[in-house]
Amino acid sequence: MKPRLFDLFSTKKLLFMLFIFAVLLLAACSSEKSESGSERQFLSIGTAPPGGAFFVVGSSLAQVIGDNAASLNLDWQVTTEATKGTQENIRRLDFGELDFALANAAITYFAVRGQGDWEKAYGMRSVMTLAPNIALFITPKSSGIKTIADLKGKRVVVGPAGAGFEYFVEPLLQAHDVTYSDFTPLNNTQAGAVDMLADGSAAAAFLGGAVPTASITQACASQDIHFVPFDETTRQQLVANYPFFEAASIPAETYRGQTEAFNGLNVGSMHFITSEKTDEEKVYQVTKLLYEYREQVAAKHPAGKAINPKNVVKDTGTPFHPGAIRYYREIGIWPEADAQ
Repeated sequence: MKPRLFDLFSTKKLLFMLFIFAVLLLAACSSEKSESGSERQFLSIGTAPPGGAFFVVGSSLAQVIGDNAASLNLDWQVTTEATKGTQENIRRLDFGELDFALANAAITYFAVRGQGDWEKAYGMRSVMTLAPNIALFITPKSSGIKTIADLKGKRVVVGPAGAGFEYFVEPLLQAHDVTYSDFTPLNNTQAGAVDMLADGSAAAAFLGGAVPTASITQACASQDIHFVPFDETTRQQLVANYPFFEAASIPAETYRGQTEAFNGLNVGSMHFITSEKTDEEKVYQVTKLLYEYREQVAAKHPAGKAINPKNVVKDTGTPFHPGAIRYYREIGIWPEADAQ
């Protein structure tokens, strides 16, 4: 039996009404309004794999931004994404898949210049400089390694695969007349590197982060560890040649068996970055929220103490975003003599 014309008309009408309802529902969901009438925005922050400082600090930043956005009459929902780290974050910011991200300043330095393995110059901009990343080679005292030159011919952990550690490890080694070809480079996480030192499958490992660094604490707790020193003249040369390197000292007694202060290097501060294409007003608002509520960040992670007048505007070789500069000028901490 053929359907009646009335039935066909009713069916088409019903389908049309359902379509209109779906469109209206979608529009309502995509433009949710807060109590103040502002449109809800969704911000994403790239971090790094769980277990490292980036993941924890990024979560702290996201929570502080989200918790205090209403103070600026903003309705923001802020989420974090666990990524592989700086290199992935930079590429995803460039693609527009992230709004903000944490990164190592040394890796970003080369990315914005299109140097090293970067296939182009990436338009990254700094929002604020955060905690220093103080790193060094450590080795069991029984290994016989005393200097960086002694790494030659050994098995050495140089960071996780794909994390980009080579951007600061290679210049550091080259300044000491050592290259990756002089030893067997191994890739592993910091926790994995400590295990390799313990079972003898690696003679040394490059470890670091905010002080105290959990991986170094763990290594020193299980065996007697030697901190491989930097040649002092070379250390000063690295600081002079690269804006992301900075002299840094690890106080005595920070780790078990460390009886003297260690003259180390900040090999690239953690910094908060975004794309050069990000809206200036949005960056201004994020900068304002993080700076004015910095005590809340510090309460969640010690790295939040780096959000202070001197450190946040520190030049690490990546230009600052105009939105961040506007806020720093507004509160009088932007170094006007700086060419950026």
